[in-house]
Amino acid sequence: MHPKDFREQALNFVAQLGLEEKTSLLSGSSFWDLQPIVRLDFPAITVSDGPHGLRTQDAFRAGHLGLTDSAPATCFPTAVTLASSWDEALVREVAEAIGHEAQTLGVSVVLGPGVNIKRSPLCGRNFEYFSEDPFLSGRMAAGFIQGVQSKGIGTSIKHFAANNQEGNRMVIDTQVDERTLREIYLPAFEIAVRESQPWTVMHAYNRLNGVYCGENDWLLGQVLRDEWGFEGLVVSDWGATNDRVAGVRSGMDLEMPASGGLNDTKVAHEVVEGSLDEALVDRLAGRVVELMLAGQAGRVEPQETDFDAHQALAERAAVQGAVLLKNQDQILPLKPSMKVVVVGAFAEKPRFQGAGSSQVNAAQLEAPLDRLRAAVKAQGGEVVYLPGYDVEFARHDPALIADAVEAAKSADAVLVLAGLPLLFESEGFDRSTLDIPSQINALISAVAAVNPRTVVALSNGSPVLMPWLGEVAGVLELYLAGQAGAGALARLVFGEDCPSGKLAETFPLALEDVPAQADFADHPRRVVYREGLNVGYRYFTTYKKPVLFPFGFGLSYTKFSYGKAQLDVARDDLSEPVRVTVAVTNTGDVRGAEIVQFYVRQKGASVFRPDRELKGFAKLCLDPGETGDASISLDRRAFAFWDDEAKRWRVEPTDFEIIVGASSEEIRAVLPFRPAVDASYNSRGAFGIDTPVILSDEQLCALGLRVTAPEDSRPFSRNSTMAEIRGHWLGRRIYAKTEKQMRAMFSGATDPVVEKMGQEFLKGLPLRALQTLSSGALTEKRLDMIIALLNGHWITALRSLF
Repeated sequence: MHPKDFREQALNFVAQLGLEEKTSLLSGSSFWDLQPIVRLDFPAITVSDGPHGLRTQDAFRAGHLGLTDSAPATCFPTAVTLASSWDEALVREVAEAIGHEAQTLGVSVVLGPGVNIKRSPLCGRNFEYFSEDPFLSGRMAAGFIQGVQSKGIGTSIKHFAANNQEGNRMVIDTQVDERTLREIYLPAFEIAVRESQPWTVMHAYNRLNGVYCGENDWLLGQVLRDEWGFEGLVVSDWGATNDRVAGVRSGMDLEMPASGGLNDTKVAHEVVEGSLDEALVDRLAGRVVELMLAGQAGRVEPQETDFDAHQALAERAAVQGAVLLKNQDQILPLKPSMKVVVVGAFAEKPRFQGAGSSQVNAAQLEAPLDRLRAAVKAQGGEVVYLPGYDVEFARHDPALIADAVEAAKSADAVLVLAGLPLLFESEGFDRSTLDIPSQINALISAVAAVNPRTVVALSNGSPVLMPWLGEVAGVLELYLAGQAGAGALARLVFGEDCPSGKLAETFPLALEDVPAQADFADHPRRVVYREGLNVGYRYFTTYKKPVLFPFGFGLSYTKFSYGKAQLDVARDDLSEPVRVTVAVTNTGDVRGAEIVQFYVRQKGASVFRPDRELKGFAKLCLDPGETGDASISLDRRAFAFWDDEAKRWRVEPTDFEIIVGASSEEIRAVLPFRPAVDASYNSRGAFGIDTPVILSDEQLCALGLRVTAPEDSRPFSRNSTMAEIRGHWLGRRIYAKTEKQMRAMFSGATDPVVEKMGQEFLKGLPLRALQTLSSGALTEKRLDMIIALLNGHWITALRSLF
């Protein structure tokens, strides 16, 4: 079932509506509900966050963000953990469970998955995104969408497009050349749209090359609908609407949340004045009705959720997504008969999810300490616990370290639960450093100094530095493992399961090694993607830069050997896919899974191409001594680059190599291949490997991107942020009043993480968003008056009253 299946019915329904009724459908009726048509007994449907579990509000709190009081739901591992499983079937299974819970809670559309690329490891929302690689992100997203929608529940893939930082996201102008867009930032959306047809696409807050995403004809019309064949609905991110009439003209169907009818009235006025074709309004209203009909058709009778079964699934997913980064002298798995000293406050209060709109009120939550103690109880072992740091801030506290050191001296092994406290990464703001808190770093080093049999288990949503890496015996990256992460930790640490996850992102040695940092959140109004294609492993492998841990890396408790790789070419003109197969054998003593990665390298290209690009992967679960075949197909697109001049994907008749690897750097086989294709070459931007990593304005211009100057913060305008007006006497008053309203929207939470997120959200809020927050009470005239007063134009302000 898909909204497009209701097209004829929707058109008939829209034909019965007056202009005001049609325009009312183009925005929500509340924070989470679409607009009903009472006259025709047409009920609304409800949408809800989130991408790793439902965050659904009770009816009486439907007007609030309610980050801390949503209905109980299963908190599955976040996207960063799921992607590390490299397991499409597992992602589908998790998504099916989320779809089932959506049915139970009366939700018709789940606002996820998020597929924005991890351009920088500092993006505060990276835990909610899959990977730095567009192919892997697209495969994970396609599986998620298929899983949720198999339950008759819609999805909303987000945030379209190039939304790769949280700082000033509502006003930032992302400037990026088309080839980089086509090869890095759009393919995950493209794969998901072409293969899974999500019910909705959520456009991003930011501008793309000068035009807000919700008003971008090229993005929403040419690319999304005309080229990719998207047949669903485009919805705004919450409060992302800049110019609603321009959005209608560009095919942005639904504004969320409700604007109190303010923008609906603007659209209707333009139709009456003859500057907007009513047929366009009919088309957009029709797509909204299609979505609502599909949502109504997907409703089921209230049913119980088997939270125990979903807990077991969440635990299995957390196990599959964990990545073993170091295992010196095979210290892991530990024997449950040991005396293990567990250090770290996460043992009592786990860090299991990120902060923000995806925050789930977990239906069940276990403490790692309880599961670790249960695992050793029957085997005569002992678990001794020391907190080591405070869980919220990890403040400097030598006494906590001293206590942990004293206990560690007599332990058979030490397990330190470390990572990033919740306050350090969240939606709404970006990280400022790759470091984990100094208290935790000092704790790990001090404990390892007295007991070399120290293992660190990390809970974090994005890469961190590990200055103590050479001092500890083991490192297990759990990422944000969801409500069942405690069970996953115990199963992995004591060997009940074999770790098989591999990194879906690169861990750099230093922040300055990341090319994007040359222009990341550096200006409140503009960000230029000067690094182009040099994102993640594409950069590090091409320029042979050392890293802490490479993309695709992960250890195991068993070993795997690779046989001879085979290349099967049915037609060398690529009219049929090329098949690549390699046999893999589990040569160890326990059952485990290997993730085989397939990269493509072009030699002698007429344009700059990264040294290798992921184009396929296969996961094999093998018993000791068992052999399985990892096999993938590579179509023409796998060998192509985007030709800016010809405006199409091009394959050149040069030599290629298909690389089989256990990671982006651990190569097991290289297979040569030369396609028999058109001999014409690209001529624009023919920069070779000696091209600077960071491109100048002139070089970007040669690639078709005209870099424009950042927008001035003066004079004040509709898109001036609260941070920008705060220094003005009137701005301070507006800020204070809005802050009070924001506290109410966040349900009056006193949690420091929610407070910080709210404050950062408030700072980046543009004046135009106040109209939405006020449900339309702030009229156009009043907003114009405020802006005039902020700019000192008193006469203009007075005129706006009449």
